[in-house]
This record gives sequence, C-alpha cells and structure tokens, in this order.
Amino acid sequence: MSGTAFSDLNLNKALLNALEEMKLEQPTVIQDRAFSVIMSGADVVGIAQTGTGKTLAYLLPCLSQWKFTRDKAPSILILVPTRELVAQVVQNVEEVTRFMNVRVGGAYGGTNIKTQIAMLGEGLDVLVATPGRLLDLIFNGSLKVKQIKKLVIDEVDEMLTLGFRDQLGKILDLLPDRRQSLLFSATLTDEVEKIIATFFQLPKRIEAAPAGTPLDNITQTAYQVPNFNTKVNLLNALLTDEALSKVLVFTASKRLANALHERLEETFADTVGVVHANKDQNYRFQAVNNFADGTFRILIATDLISRGLDIAHVSHVVNFDLPDIPENYIHRIGRTGRADRDGQAIAMITPKDDQRREQIESLMRMAIPELELPESVEISEVLTMDEMPVDHREGATLRKRKREPSGPAFHEKKAKNQKVNIRYDHAKEMRKKYGKPKRKGGKQR
Repeated sequence: MSGTAFSDLNLNKALLNALEEMKLEQPTVIQDRAFSVIMSGADVVGIAQTGTGKTLAYLLPCLSQWKFTRDKAPSILILVPTRELVAQVVQNVEEVTRFMNVRVGGAYGGTNIKTQIAMLGEGLDVLVATPGRLLDLIFNGSLKVKQIKKLVIDEVDEMLTLGFRDQLGKILDLLPDRRQSLLFSATLTDEVEKIIATFFQLPKRIEAAPAGTPLDNITQTAYQVPNFNTKVNLLNALLTDEALSKVLVFTASKRLANALHERLEETFADTVGVVHANKDQNYRFQAVNNFADGTFRILIATDLISRGLDIAHVSHVVNFDLPDIPENYIHRIGRTGRADRDGQAIAMITPKDDQRREQIESLMRMAIPELELPESVEISEVLTMDEMPVDHREGATLRKRKREPSGPAFHEKKAKNQKVNIRYDHAKEMRKKYGKPKRKGGKQR
C-alpha cells in the first residue's frame, strides 16, 4: 500500500462511500501515483505488475472528472484484450459507481451484436470493449466516437500479443484528437513504445515497480519432474493439503488442459473446472464464477485468463507447464497474492524447461527455490505421445522399403493372350462355303 488513504485524494463523496462499502481504505502504489497525474489531464503511461490495482488506478480519476450529460454516446472508452476482462472491468465500474448515475456497458465478439447495438441505443457513459467488436460497432454506425474524452488502453502488451495491432491503430485514428489517452501495461515492448510515440501527446510515465518484478508477498517454489503423468501424481499429492484452498492451474495448451481436467475429475469430481478458448462464452463465465464463489476448488486454464481477472483469495497458482513467454509467468503468478494478501506459486519443471526457467529467472532477477519431490509421489515411466523420443540425429533420413528388381517395362505376353492380326477375305470365305462367289444384294439368277 502507498501509506496514504483514499480520503486524502480528491475523490467525491459518492466514490468514497463506494470504496468504503468495498472495504478499501488505502490506495495501492500505482493508484496513489496515477491519481493526481491523470487528474491533471496529461496523457499517462502506467507500468505495474498484475495484481497491483491498475483498474482502479484509472477508474477513480476518470470517474472523478465524469459529468452527467444527456448525450447517449459514451465519453469514456476502455479497451481491453479479452471478453473476460470486459466483464471484469464492467463489474468494477458498477461497484465503484453504485452511488452515481453512471451508465456502463461491455462489448465483445462471440455474442449477438444486436444486443450490444440496442445497449448503445439506450445510451452509455462508459463503454468497455475489445478492439474487434468496437470496430464492428463503429463501422455499422451504432457507435459515435466524437464524444470520447478519455481513452484507456488496458493490458496493451497482451492486446498486441493477441494480434490486435491493426485494429488498435484504426481505432486511435478514428477517435477525436482532443482526448486524454491512458495506457496501462505490465511490460513495455518495442511495439508498445511505437504506439506511445505515434498516438500519445508528451505522456507522463508512472511506474509502480520495474517490469518483470514479482510481488514480494508471493512465495515461489519449484519441483523437478520428468513427465506429464508424474506431474499429475505430484499435483494430486499437493492437493491433499487443505491449505491449497483455491488453486489456479496453468497448462501450456487447450489439449493439455482437457487432459489434466479429465485426470483430476477422477479424484476431485465436481470441485474442478477448466477454461480455455475452445469453451463457449457462457461455459467460460460460469467456470470462472464457480471458482470465484468457491464451488470449484481448482480451476485449470491456459494463458487466456492469466491477465486481468481479479479473482479474490486465490491461495495458490500452479504452473503445471512453464509458459513460452517469460512475462506470462509474472502475469500467471499475479493471480495470487492480490490486495497485499500472501500467495503461493508452484512451478513444475521438466528437463525440457531449462531454457524457459533461465529466461524467467533472468527477467525476475531471482532464482526460483527448488524443493524435493514428496516421498509419496510415484515417478511414472509412462509417457504421452508428445513425450515419446524422436530421432533428431543430423543427417538421419527415413529408410526406404526395399523393392524386388522388376523386369523390363515391355515383355512377352503369354501365348493365350497374344493377338495375331489376320486379314479377312470375304469372297474367299463365301467361295469356300458355297462353292461359288456370294455377292451382296439380290438373289443370283
């Protein structure tokens, strides 16, 4: 926390009452540092790790300056990379404006656009959207952007990773020049720097901690494991400890998430869920809600939800597979230890993960402490298809099947199949049959 109180900030009574009901008394470091800078009207670039309260860091000053208007078009636009994050930010706005007459709505793909068109027709003050669906609404004439006064781009690095660079550029070109632009991210890549240089006006930078720095209240540990089945055995053993009360498990792919879900269901039945991009929208929302309210003790996920979702009281994050991108490790473990609570992060590392581990530890500037496998964990020798050894020797080629030598392309046919061309002489044959020539036509007289 920053050491100041929300009551020390220039917040209106409605926002302070909402924060009190949310049991929030002190702003986080990024919230404290961002408030006065955003209130000044300057463009802002905010850098902070996942779990440090970036959402309220931009919502509180933006909503402090919001004024009621009869215009149906929104004046605050918030861009986020995923539909889950749209739902989360909309919920945050609703919570913090419970004593204000602010209209907020979300727009994202994969659902009926007509419902969102109708929502815009009724009027909004704050619109939270993904880039693709936002462009759809602009191009079909449902959304007018001329009233946008504040633009927030949240989790911009993830937005670019998901391929939204072109859409983001088009949106920024369509928005009014006279606006305040706020960008929040956990990391600053070259692509993010290009966007800032092109579309922001002398932005002020706020950094709560260097990029790649994990939260101090997250305890990290690692186990060396040889294969998938041993990982499953280890996870089953760890989950016998009731201290792992709300566990988020990250896998490398949708297929592995499904495979792990199937294995864990054998033991934990109705207390384990899975969420990834192949699951439909309603299923994903329901799985996250079940995990949030305690119906599910375990939620298996891909990097789809490693950002943005503020699920309270996640006790442990398990990296069943290490991510390919080092920064994603930071985002994953940032799902625990939120709001200054203690958190635990466990990594399962195979021999193939050595390079990934080195990159992660280099980014964090610290080593992940390693623990011995519990004696109760069986070391499996059964490999999955992906783990089967492959011959990568230099110059190795597939051996061609030997074929028996074949004869000439053209060969003598068997006697019965040989064909002899014989000229047929009709007159000779008639003479032989009738003793005299037989002519065509009428009878011979």
